[in-house]
Amino acid sequence: MVMDKVLFPRDKVCAGWITPAVVEALQLDTEDYGRQHVLQPITAFRTGLIDGSDRVTRYPATVSYGIRRRELDDYLLQRSGARLRLGQALESLRRDGKQWIVNDAISTPLVIGAGGHFCPVARYMGANPGADEHAIAAKEIEFEMSPAQRDACQVRGDTPELYFCQDMKGYGWCFRKGNYLNIGLGREDNHRLSEQVRHFCDFLKQRGRIPQDIPDSFHGHAYLLYGHAVRKQIDDGMLLVGDAAGLAYPQSGEGIRPAVESGIMAAATILEARGDYGSEQLLPYASRLVARFGAAAAPGGGPAFMRNFFAGILLGNKWFTRHVVLDRWFLHARQAAMQADQRL
Repeated sequence: MVMDKVLFPRDKVCAGWITPAVVEALQLDTEDYGRQHVLQPITAFRTGLIDGSDRVTRYPATVSYGIRRRELDDYLLQRSGARLRLGQALESLRRDGKQWIVNDAISTPLVIGAGGHFCPVARYMGANPGADEHAIAAKEIEFEMSPAQRDACQVRGDTPELYFCQDMKGYGWCFRKGNYLNIGLGREDNHRLSEQVRHFCDFLKQRGRIPQDIPDSFHGHAYLLYGHAVRKQIDDGMLLVGDAAGLAYPQSGEGIRPAVESGIMAAATILEARGDYGSEQLLPYASRLVARFGAAAAPGGGPAFMRNFFAGILLGNKWFTRHVVLDRWFLHARQAAMQADQRL
């Protein structure tokens, strides 16, 4: 059963691209999906510094796909065949023997928290967002462009644009997906974030990359980088996946692939538990996370590469941009796709 406080399809703050590894892990038929949903092939990236120079890096084949989270999430939800309780918030949670009682109405031996950074299950397990966690703060907007805006937009659909802050504490993105345009910026802290988002948009307008009359209704978002704020991931009859567990890639902040893969690992662990969901039986899930994402780093700091004083200089290097920034940090091209358990 899936419970969510909002109805689907719903908007989700996210840049919105998936790598071929995610497509494979989800067993997503791109031809079928692309018939009725936005699926923008990506074959290049424009990268640089805000207020600085940029370069375009091209690939001989598709290295990612642009999607709208509103569409993809609803598609996967409907495909799952799960029983749905949408429009219902998690209001109460209590233990009764080996069962959890949800909202005094649902009895279940296992609760999985998948509600993002502010997931109520994560809070129940001790997470304290905004207090003792070093979260990345972001603002984003995705809107359908008018014909005039489409003509004025110089961003190519097959070439997302990534611009890093001068202090290397975050980056902004601009991504065209057919008639839709997604613009956002994320940083290690939220100090003057709105001001920095406005500056980023002004920069894009001055460069002629985006229309002058974009909406100003940006939406806020927060997420934890893996290893920079350690959340409890399992408990008796409970586990967390995705952003609820703080699994976003520390180099890029991407959360989709870690969410998908943590879901696969959680499912495998649940099958192995054979109905006994005590914390001891769920420990293999935590081990799988470490095996896949590495040991957690010491909390604090920001994205690993952004702490590098020389990263801003190296962004101007063609080899570094392709093989490190894009292939390693954003595309994770060297890591094979995760294969789902055939029993799933």
